[in-house]
Amino acid sequence: MYQYQKTNRYFAQTAAGLEELFAKEAEKLGAENIEKSFKGVFFTCSSETLYKINYYTRIATRIVAPLISFDCHSTRYLYNTVSKIDFSDFLGIDNTFAVFSNVAGSIINHSQYAALCVKDAIVDQFRIKYDKRPNVDPKTPDVWFHILINNNKAVLSLETSGGSLHRRGYRKNAVEAPMMENVAAAVIDLSGWNGETPLVDPMCGSGTILAEALIKHCNIPAGYLRKNFGFMYMPDFNKNVWQDIKKSADAGIKPLSKSLISGYDIDEGAVKYARQNLSALPGGQKIEIQNSDFRDLKLQNKTIITNPPYGKRIGKNLQMEDFVKQMGDFLKQNCKGSTAYIYFGKRELIKSVGLRTSRKIPLKNANLDGRLAVYKIF
Repeated sequence: MYQYQKTNRYFAQTAAGLEELFAKEAEKLGAENIEKSFKGVFFTCSSETLYKINYYTRIATRIVAPLISFDCHSTRYLYNTVSKIDFSDFLGIDNTFAVFSNVAGSIINHSQYAALCVKDAIVDQFRIKYDKRPNVDPKTPDVWFHILINNNKAVLSLETSGGSLHRRGYRKNAVEAPMMENVAAAVIDLSGWNGETPLVDPMCGSGTILAEALIKHCNIPAGYLRKNFGFMYMPDFNKNVWQDIKKSADAGIKPLSKSLISGYDIDEGAVKYARQNLSALPGGQKIEIQNSDFRDLKLQNKTIITNPPYGKRIGKNLQMEDFVKQMGDFLKQNCKGSTAYIYFGKRELIKSVGLRTSRKIPLKNANLDGRLAVYKIF
């Protein structure tokens, strides 16, 4: 019996600062004994709820199920201990797999070497038993394992998500510097938008913010387009329970009201990409996206949420400070009665807006340690 089977306890990885949002989300979906940690949340739940959380979560990056925990002071002991697991419980010869690792404060101080030890243990076990081995696929494997070694304490886990959950599957095309899907979802949550006012992204790029607003408002499971979940390879996976959960969740998708969500972009290519991406989601065709310079828009009494572009998309001769100042002028002159939520990957640019923020919320987008600036326009 594996550790998760004894305890029903799992760990959800999140981006730094999103722990509270996921904790609330997990509680609504049925998780219990929720404990926030750095870049993640521990929780207890049934197998049914685990499937549901993986399918619905808009915030978590991945959810792992611990298989074994042990003291680990050498790579030999790591290999020998991991070798005791019967990996045919999780994958067959024809499946692909990958091992990812994190190490900190331990005698084993090289994460790639730790992953290699676990990979070798899995491959050697199959070779001895079957004279064949499953292949490693570091990008899109069927089964993902994760080894964490912290202060010489090791935990080997199965990723129940089957790869990062921020990859929803709708974003087939993207422009420069897109916002990660779960970060865009967090921005929607932090804005408090509930559909009572129209939501507009005046610089929508490839449509990520619009898509995440659609997913939230219409109760679309964030994993709606995902075909493979790691929990499908758990030895106790119940296919019938999963199919019932998916059927019920999909039946709960609500229609989108006309003109509730809309977007604009000065780049015709971005508008094309956004329309294509949104068409993959239920109701996505109802989102109006037009080719327009934001400076030409009148957005009064709206919820404005945007991640301003930079670099090539705003032109080589336009300095970011000038561009951001124009954004501030646009808000003051054209957006009376609206509240704007603008994500700045470079938080130093906020001072160039020329408006007083009502809030500045720390929020990381991949490697960007940015801020979500909130402006109430009177």
